[in-house]
Amino acid sequence: MSNSPSTGKQGVFSRIWTSAPFRTWLMLAAVIGGIVGLGVFTFAYAQGASYLSDDPSSCNNCHVMRDQYDGWNHGSHKAVATCNDCHTPHSSTVAKYTVKAINGIRHSVAFTLDNFHEPIQITSLNRRVAQQSCLYCHADMTAYMNHAASDDPTDCLLCHARVGHAK
Repeated sequence: MSNSPSTGKQGVFSRIWTSAPFRTWLMLAAVIGGIVGLGVFTFAYAQGASYLSDDPSSCNNCHVMRDQYDGWNHGSHKAVATCNDCHTPHSSTVAKYTVKAINGIRHSVAFTLDNFHEPIQITSLNRRVAQQSCLYCHADMTAYMNHAASDDPTDCLLCHARVGHAK
């Protein structure tokens, strides 16, 4: 049997290629491939792997963070702390990378859409994380003045808002 057009019979490849399920899977694979490809390109272009590290220079990848990076670079905490020491939780690796992911997605959207306040401002989540980091590192010093169990716990950032970022 021949699969020539003159016999009117379709070949196996032609039947598969023209079947609706195959076309659906092909379109789905193309869409998923496009999304994954765009995501990989964006991750590489934005130096995404650097954000998985503890290297403070990764925070300087974005122009909006230059003042904060320069302030840290000349500040009192440079010798003892990196950005992640103050701006990510110390409770677990999962918590640390969850906060990094939340911030990364939020920053990516805000900076891509040019929808952010300048100068940048700390969010309530990041303020809580920074407060807990202050207490984590300075527990000996704050143990007698921290009223964590009261309705009015000590807020380190009320008086020390520029610590780590002062020029």
